[in-house]
Amino acid sequence: MMAPVMVVRVPHAHGSMVEVPMTCGDPYQHKDVFWKRNEEELTPALRGNQITVLVKEMKAGNYSCHLRSSGEYLNHTLVLVQLDPDNRTVILEERSPEEGYIHCSAVNYKGSFGCTWRKTQHRSHAAVLLVKASRHQDEISCVVNGDGSGVRCQDVSCPYKEEKHLIHLTVYMHSYSRLEAYTKSFYLRDIVRPEQLPNLHISSGQVFSWDYPDTWEKPRTFFGLHFQVKVVHIGQTCNSDNFVLKNHTEDTKYDVNVKSKKYLFCVRAQDKYALGPWSHWSQCLVNKNNVDCQNL
Repeated sequence: MMAPVMVVRVPHAHGSMVEVPMTCGDPYQHKDVFWKRNEEELTPALRGNQITVLVKEMKAGNYSCHLRSSGEYLNHTLVLVQLDPDNRTVILEERSPEEGYIHCSAVNYKGSFGCTWRKTQHRSHAAVLLVKASRHQDEISCVVNGDGSGVRCQDVSCPYKEEKHLIHLTVYMHSYSRLEAYTKSFYLRDIVRPEQLPNLHISSGQVFSWDYPDTWEKPRTFFGLHFQVKVVHIGQTCNSDNFVLKNHTEDTKYDVNVKSKKYLFCVRAQDKYALGPWSHWSQCLVNKNNVDCQNL
C-alpha cells in the first residue's frame, strides 16, 4: 500500500520555508506520541497527535509517529516538495526541445500506446508516484512498467472515430523528497508508428516485395500506408543522406533499376493520411547473387 502523501509547494528562493500541519491520526488522539523524520528523532523533539513542521526548501521527508512509552510505530506521512514556480527539472532528461521529456508511440489506432522517459544520471533511483491520463472527460487507464521507465496505456476510443480531443498525460516523479510533474499532450494519430515491414524479399530480377505489418489496421483502403524506398552503397546505413536512389510508392513492391550489383535496399512505412512517424527501416543487403534481408 502506498504511503499517505502530502505535497507541499515551496517558493523557489534561498531559505524559503512553509509550515505544514500533520496528524498521527484520530485513533491516537489521546496517546503520548513523538515524531521522527526519515527514521531519526527530531531536535527539538516533536510530541503530540497534531503537530506543525517547518519544511525548508527541499528538506521534507517521511514523518512517522511512535508511542513514547515503547517506540512502537503508529503512522506516517510522506511529505514531498514541489518548487513554485515549477520550472526547474532535474529528474528526467529532455529528449529534445521538440519532443520534451516523454516519448509516446503506438503501432496502430486500437488505442493502446506506450510512453517512455530517461532518468538523469544522478536521479536513477527516482520513482513514479502517480500517472494521470485522460481525453476530454474520459480517464485513460495506464500501468507503469516494472522498471519505472515508462507506462502502457489503453484508450477505449474507437479507431474509426475522428479525434477531436487531445490525450493529456501527466507523470509525477519523486526523488528523495523532491516532486516533479511532467506533462505531454498529443493526438493518437501523431504518435502512431507502423511496425517494421515483414516478409521483405527479392524476386525476379531486382524486384523487392514486402507486406503490411500484422498489427496494422484493416481495411487497408481506410488505413493506408505509403512507403519510402532507398538504395545506398554498401557500408552506408539506411539513414544515410548519401544514397543512390530514393523514392516513394504505395505498392508493396519496388523494382530497383540500378547498375550496381552491390547495394543496400531500404524500405519503411508511414500512414499516408495522418503522415505520422515513419516505421523503422527494413533492409536487404545485395552482394551480386547473395541477398540477406533483415529488420534493423
